[in-house]
Amino acid sequence: MAARSKSTPDETPQQATPEQPNAAVIRTQEYDAGEGWAVGQTAPQDAYRKLDAAGTGGPTGPVVHTHPGGYARQIVAKGQTITEGVRRELDAADESAAEGEQG
Repeated sequence: MAARSKSTPDETPQQATPEQPNAAVIRTQEYDAGEGWAVGQTAPQDAYRKLDAAGTGGPTGPVVHTHPGGYARQIVAKGQTITEGVRRELDAADESAAEGEQG
């Protein structure tokens, strides 16, 4: 039998190197926006607004955090995300409350 020559570097087994994950498939860390009344945050409480008793169904009065009795619209439930629409509704309630104080 012929003596075997030393193997070349291509023939030596490669050391196990951990594969680097593909950056395109790594999911970025998502952070909770926290509780609050800003868009993207989680509502800390329920928010309701009383509806017009005259039958038009228009919202009236300030935002309250418990059902005011009678007819009311729930703007957002506790623990749900504040959206643009919710924020608009809360801002509209604040504006009407400010107008009521001035007038």
